[in-house]
Amino acid sequence: MDLQYQLKAGSYYLYDMRETPSAVTGERRFKLKTDTVAIAFDLHTGEVHQHGSPARIQSWATHTRRRLRAAGAADVANDIVVVSGPLPVDELNKCLWISGYCRRMFTRLASLPHGKLQRAAQQWKKAA
Repeated sequence: MDLQYQLKAGSYYLYDMRETPSAVTGERRFKLKTDTVAIAFDLHTGEVHQHGSPARIQSWATHTRRRLRAAGAADVANDIVVVSGPLPVDELNKCLWISGYCRRMFTRLASLPHGKLQRAAQQWKKAA
């Protein structure tokens, strides 16, 4: 549970929770800020390979698949899946914290709520 995504002002922020918060602001420095997030994982095991900004993750996946196919491991290359978009923060964090969770999330992907709207809907319900 060292890495954690948070949704703030419509952007995804990645924090390393091992770092101590600033004495002045009380907040941790973020490792990444992005409008949408991507996660690359193994389809069969659900193991997370990479996560972060979609352009970097897609590039990593393409390069890794190419290297694996050149080495004769086409099956392993075909098992690398990249999911990107406005994903729910709690689902992203579960992928980081629970081994194999990405595989479960992938099967429910079509029914997951829009990641950025989910938080707004929860806040609206609290206000009502």
